[in-house]
Amino acid sequence: MDENLILEARNVSKGFPGVQALDDVTFNLRKGEVHALIGENGAGKSTLIKILTGAHQLDSGEILLEGEALTNLTPHHAMECGISAIYQEFNLVPYLTVAENIYLGREFMKSVFVDMDKMNESASEIFGAMGVAINPSIQVSDLSVAYKQLVEIGKAVSQNSSILILDEPTAALTNKETENLFKLIKKLRSEGVSIIYISHRLEELQEIADRITVLRDGRYIDTVNIADTDRAGLISLMVGRELGMDFPKPTPASDEIVLEVKKLSTENLLDDINFKLRKGEILGFGGLVGAGRTEVARALFGLDNVTQGEIIIHGKKVVNRNPSGAIGNGIGLIPEDRKDQGVLLNLSIRENIGYTFIKQISDWIFVNRRKERGLVDEFQKKLNIKCSSTEQRVSNLSGGNQQKVVLAKWLAGDCDILIFDEPTRGIDVGAKQEIYNLIKELAEDGKGIILISSEMPELIGMSERIIVMHEGVIEGELSASDVSQEKILDLASGKE
Repeated sequence: MDENLILEARNVSKGFPGVQALDDVTFNLRKGEVHALIGENGAGKSTLIKILTGAHQLDSGEILLEGEALTNLTPHHAMECGISAIYQEFNLVPYLTVAENIYLGREFMKSVFVDMDKMNESASEIFGAMGVAINPSIQVSDLSVAYKQLVEIGKAVSQNSSILILDEPTAALTNKETENLFKLIKKLRSEGVSIIYISHRLEELQEIADRITVLRDGRYIDTVNIADTDRAGLISLMVGRELGMDFPKPTPASDEIVLEVKKLSTENLLDDINFKLRKGEILGFGGLVGAGRTEVARALFGLDNVTQGEIIIHGKKVVNRNPSGAIGNGIGLIPEDRKDQGVLLNLSIRENIGYTFIKQISDWIFVNRRKERGLVDEFQKKLNIKCSSTEQRVSNLSGGNQQKVVLAKWLAGDCDILIFDEPTRGIDVGAKQEIYNLIKELAEDGKGIILISSEMPELIGMSERIIVMHEGVIEGELSASDVSQEKILDLASGKE
């Protein structure tokens, strides 16, 4: 045995009803290295790490920790062995505080009482080392997706694990937060912690990874040293094909205004928001975490209370008091948090797509199953949702395929205005290309698209115009011919 190896998966296979998630996969992790695990959605990455952490039991093969076989591994046993994971879908208790989540099951005690002061102090020290400012006494339910991600990272760091698994840790982080995370990862690596790093952002790997293992369709493809490969080579290994242009530009939008927002303000954050969206336009919204981009989407979709201002659709003033009203007025929202807001995980693909627009597939009081099957099959094929059948539960799909189900729901509704909030968060390069092409097609079909994205290349590459926000206000607007990352960041930081 190689003495530098700390963790091994040998010839591991795992199947679910109708799906062979892993087929004879081998993987190893060295002491004090960052080993990236990549592949398209559905490649088997999440299944492998859930086996390594005891969340799933393997069908065949073995897991070894420092040469010793681990049998009947459970999450509790994995934690005792020093293996911690931060999954792409968060595992936080929303109505506990940040500190209570970090030390859940490991609370600091003072006599028979929980010592909240000590827990808050310790949590603050962890976040200080990470270079972020989070109030440890605030409820997790009050945090944005990005800050929930940081709490998950803080929780894992607090456990002093020897093996840390990070599943898409930067998907919801800003450039600055990502930079701080990378500093933390390098610090942990220098202290001997071994890290499995899953990311679809291939540009990150050159900075953070030592080796990369590629999975495709549940099978092991190759392991390469980061110094011996490049982005094109990795994509070829991942998808088994060449990809075209990353950002297909639609034809220029018409002059027809489909949406106009005037002096819009909300109770929580937004102040005097004004913009127009044209038919066939992709209008980007940029800004740092907490800038108000998602809050604009929520206000338009009737989720947040509008205190003043007007929403005008096709020249007619509307009031979207709730999502049902917004849908009736032709607005669809693909939310950033697909697990909590986008899909019903315990229902099937068919039910998720069909229930959203049940009136359109119903004859009187009965659902027309033929119409439903036709609708669902059409969008399953159009979006290339990888599944055993449309009766498969959404909870058993990969994150990227769950996102495709969210998209299918709204495409089936044929809305005139579609809001995409971080549409490619946690999605691999192949699926991203499919979604970019889909957004382009929708714009060319005359849909007005609002694209909210934290990924600068995506925002710049897809948008005809970009509105940049800071602390609830619009700081400026940039045209496609006059945009750059530097200009976006300058506006996003609130500079004049």
